[in-house]
Amino acid sequence: MLGSKSTKKQQPLSDGPVIQFDHVNKIYDGTTEDHALVDASFSINKGEFVFIVGPSGSGKSTIIRLIQKEIQPSSGNIFVAGRDLSKLKNNQVSLYRRSLGIVFQDFRLLPDRNVYENVAFAQQVIETPKSRIPKEVSKMLTLVGLSNKFRSLPTEMSGGEQQRVALARALVNNPMILLADEPTGNLDPQNSWDIMNLLDEVNKRGTTVVVVTHNSEIVDRMQKRVISVLDGHIIEDKKGGYVLG
Repeated sequence: MLGSKSTKKQQPLSDGPVIQFDHVNKIYDGTTEDHALVDASFSINKGEFVFIVGPSGSGKSTIIRLIQKEIQPSSGNIFVAGRDLSKLKNNQVSLYRRSLGIVFQDFRLLPDRNVYENVAFAQQVIETPKSRIPKEVSKMLTLVGLSNKFRSLPTEMSGGEQQRVALARALVNNPMILLADEPTGNLDPQNSWDIMNLLDEVNKRGTTVVVVTHNSEIVDRMQKRVISVLDGHIIEDKKGGYVLG
């Protein structure tokens, strides 16, 4: 796991934040008009549950993409488990991403594979021994309440069920951080709460959870830490509800 050894520039997970942004700026097209993130500094500790909220175009999804190392900051530094992401070599990025679980609004399941195969695929990517995969997949499908749907194709499932499959796939490799980008955006209220309750349970088991959302009702009711972003600026960071109109 990243951060398991202590060096001058790298701390054990227990001694420092699992995610840290240090004066991070992101400009997409090299002009200030496209300044997606402005001097962003914050840290998230191991085991926290954090919402990132803001209107469309505010910069909140940029934060998730930066953590994934899908894009690079224009300036500033990002540390995950004490490791400076700018120091990762290209051939280290895929290994780094194995420490992350990622859930998207549009599920991104493989349409020609059933539930079991979709979740098992994440294990195959990291070359988990074949003998271990059935047990790990079964455990995750039980956690998300889909153990009886393992043969179903995504097209045979509701949106809520598909998102549960996506969550099981994100969790099967035991990531230290779970990133969820608008995980309830395509779901009705009941399914939205089912997913959020699952995320809360995952967090209680020790996984750091970071959720980007527009859903003010969920944020208000769950009363977790909330990082509010507006026009690329972090305008508030505290426990509580949704502060942006």
